[in-house]
Amino acid sequence: MPPRSAPTERQRRLGAELRRLRVAAGITTEQAAALLGVPRTNVPNMESGRSGISAERVRTLAGNYGCADQALVDALASMAGGRQKGWWEAYRGQLRDAFLDIAEMEWHATRLRIAVTVHLPGLLQTEDHARAVFEAVIPRLSSDDVDVRVAHRIDRQQVLDRPTPPALDVILHEAALRMEFGGPSVARRQLEHLLHMSERETVTLRVIPFKAGGFPGAGQSVVYAEGAVPRLDTVELDSTHGPEFIDSEAQLDKYRAQLDAAQAVALTPHASRDFIHDLAHDL
Repeated sequence: MPPRSAPTERQRRLGAELRRLRVAAGITTEQAAALLGVPRTNVPNMESGRSGISAERVRTLAGNYGCADQALVDALASMAGGRQKGWWEAYRGQLRDAFLDIAEMEWHATRLRIAVTVHLPGLLQTEDHARAVFEAVIPRLSSDDVDVRVAHRIDRQQVLDRPTPPALDVILHEAALRMEFGGPSVARRQLEHLLHMSERETVTLRVIPFKAGGFPGAGQSVVYAEGAVPRLDTVELDSTHGPEFIDSEAQLDKYRAQLDAAQAVALTPHASRDFIHDLAHDL
């Protein structure tokens, strides 16, 4: 099978983790290839995500690399195999691969911690709010492109309706709640939707009011996706040029601390609900 031309972020992550284990064990690519009985060039392709690897081979490599963390080995093995045909694959060729990578990351997360200052999380947007957001981008999108992006954003929300959805813990700044994308009526329905979603056992909303003042990460939106084990956590940052995925241990520690600090200055979930209700009433 020829190497993939465009591995997904999840496939790249699996390969990167296997490389980290190999390097830590002091094993060369030639030695790793010999363990699997494959040409040496197969190993760099596996470690870049450009070639697939079976769960059995993941376990073979991890065992020979001396990895004693069975939970990590099991998690890596679950990431192996061919490309997972998730619902997002229907959008391949219509949207940039990064949009699909976000959906795949959310789908496999065990918990999602999100902090936003201006834009509401895509997982909690109404269709009308999402449409107003995409109609405001530069350069302007065609109506067909807007339709595809809105459909993809709404489809992402099905992860919250799974039998075992990931816990969703969201910190919203008052600025995001007061942005009237689509006008007052759309904004009111969006706030009402937030209140409705906050009633779910797996969804927690916290609000940081203006009067709370400054806090770490105030100018940055952060999505922290927890994996099956902490080592497989991922941070996704939004930017004008697209999403950026971060997984180094030092950076993960930094963003965990940033989210903890933001949560510390936010209102309680109950007080946050009252805050959102009052904003919706005033529209």
